[in-house]
Amino acid sequence: MKLSNSWTYPMNLSKFQLWRHFLNPKTLSSFHSHSPTKQEFKISLPVQKVPAAETSEIDFIGVSRVTNTTHWTRIIHKLCTVDRDADAALRLLHQLRRQGFLPDSLNISSILHALCDANRFSEAHDHFFAFISRNLVPDERTCNVLIARLLDGGDPFCTLSLINVLIAEKPEFVPSLVNYNRLIDGFCKLRRLEAAHLMLYHMMRRGHCPTVVSYTTLISGYCRIGDLGAAEKVFDEMSECAVRPNAHTYSALLGAVLRKREFEKGRALMEKVWEVMACAEDVKVNNAAFGSVIDCLCREGLFQEVFNIAEDMPQGKNVLEEFSYGQMIDSLCRFERYNGAARIVYIMRKRGLTPSLVSYNSIVHGLCNDGDFLRAYQLMEEGRYFGYLPSEFTYTILVEGLCRLNDLAKAKEVLNVMLHKPGVDRARIYNIYLRALCHMNNPTELLNVLVLMFQSQCQPDIISLNTVVKGLCVMGKVQEALQVFGDMIRGKFCPPDNVTFTTIIHGLLNVGKAEDALNFLYKVMPEKGFSAGAVTYTVVLRGLFKLGLAKEAMEVFSNMACRGIAADCITYTVMIEGICEYYSIDDAKKFWINVIWPTGVHDNYVYAALLKGLCRLDKVNEACDLLYELADCGVALNNVNYNIVIDYACKLGLKREAYQIMGEMRKNGVKPDSVTWRILDKLHDTACS
Repeated sequence: MKLSNSWTYPMNLSKFQLWRHFLNPKTLSSFHSHSPTKQEFKISLPVQKVPAAETSEIDFIGVSRVTNTTHWTRIIHKLCTVDRDADAALRLLHQLRRQGFLPDSLNISSILHALCDANRFSEAHDHFFAFISRNLVPDERTCNVLIARLLDGGDPFCTLSLINVLIAEKPEFVPSLVNYNRLIDGFCKLRRLEAAHLMLYHMMRRGHCPTVVSYTTLISGYCRIGDLGAAEKVFDEMSECAVRPNAHTYSALLGAVLRKREFEKGRALMEKVWEVMACAEDVKVNNAAFGSVIDCLCREGLFQEVFNIAEDMPQGKNVLEEFSYGQMIDSLCRFERYNGAARIVYIMRKRGLTPSLVSYNSIVHGLCNDGDFLRAYQLMEEGRYFGYLPSEFTYTILVEGLCRLNDLAKAKEVLNVMLHKPGVDRARIYNIYLRALCHMNNPTELLNVLVLMFQSQCQPDIISLNTVVKGLCVMGKVQEALQVFGDMIRGKFCPPDNVTFTTIIHGLLNVGKAEDALNFLYKVMPEKGFSAGAVTYTVVLRGLFKLGLAKEAMEVFSNMACRGIAADCITYTVMIEGICEYYSIDDAKKFWINVIWPTGVHDNYVYAALLKGLCRLDKVNEACDLLYELADCGVALNNVNYNIVIDYACKLGLKREAYQIMGEMRKNGVKPDSVTWRILDKLHDTACS
């Protein structure tokens, strides 16, 4: 691990009595590599430039008032906790120290907490060391509180170094047992188990006896990296030290044993977990251990064991039944076994228990994500008997899936269920349903929902109407969409917006009514007080090119430029694709050079369109030249751009050129992806055949 700063100080390893496990010299040197000597400390704190207001205030008060520590402590504390301005507090403290003020534990604590709150843990370490080096060491309780706060930064090496500095300056200081345990946990999370193990002896040297938490944390760390042998050695040491393992200790070992597929040994450990639970008094430890056991079983695919536990409940009354079943449901859902989680619900219901509504929603939502919408609907219906109603997000996925299955009756029932849910936005629920109906070829139902909204005193908003218009256009029912649009114009509904006009234009172009679409663009929109933007023009251009009306498309683009409407990257992509298809590649190159490049508005989609146009005409060399020129100009090309040219080079059998492009690709910092290698594999397969 590379240290981010010079915050390190060596542990006095020569005084450790490693009477349990003898770590090899490589381990010790590895740990030393993170702990330079004290002479290597070089803290360069920035000189805080003090605003004139703060300087004048201190000068005005004078040296005699600086001795009023209560006043300045209150100000520093306010700057740190209320104003959240640690820099201002540091500047003030700097000026006060110049006039003889000595900060106390509260001042130091306020500043370091403020730096940590701002996620500036590295600076907090630096400033704490600066205070210590100036012989401004807080009391022991404050030091332990600050160490605990610094450990939140996730850099145990720096925090351990600071602890060693504290011990060197204040030999009577002893870090708390909680802080030692957190150091062990921090090293384990960084997969530095040697350092974590050394913490046991460090804490022994300072007069602490490792507890079950210390040993269990270390055992969990070894199990996490798959070193079961080391974990068992620590477990043996734990027993020799008369520290009684708890259920969580055994559950940690269980995970490593199951990972090695030692099922008989795992079954014995599981029995030990239940046995220890019966003697334990700490409910939280039992809960954590039970959750760990279930997670281990699910992770290794032993789902039948989970179902056996749900039926037999071997943990007895040592873990609350509701918690046990909830943990099983949660674990099964996290491993995407939603039908298995539903089975746990059936077991609960058989025993007269009700699942958590959040857990139950996770099952329904997961089934929807898996595409099992009918099963999800069935569970929703069953859940209504104990008060379950789907969340809005789950409702969205479920009703859309049912509409894709053309099961309108069930989709309507889901809508009715949600409309009766307290506190929901009824218009939003209708809008979600309308959007789902767009996946069905049922324009009548779309219009019926608008009528239903009126009947239920729910006024359709602009989103409702735009969704209906879009759905009708997608279904090819443009005439019906125009009728809804006309009602909006006449005031029966809310007035249309730019999205409405753009949707109508898009629908007209899709059914080949280009003249009507242009009439909407040039006449209807201005008459109603709307001006078309880049999105509307892009829709028109794409529709005209699809209809083969390239000349009209060029006229629309010219009109767009004359009106001062700036084209975006999507507009230019559409233009390049259309010009390449209906004109010549030379015209596309001129458009690129004279129009697109000078604007600076171009992205990978524009480059891809131009590269495709060149390659389709077998001008791979020109496509390569364009790639190189763009790279020389500092343009960040992506995999798609390179893959287009490589693909066409391979189709033409240009093996050398294909690999040359890939070399250029790597040189410009773009890694070949799976598509790149698949293209090259096809080239080799073709050559072999």
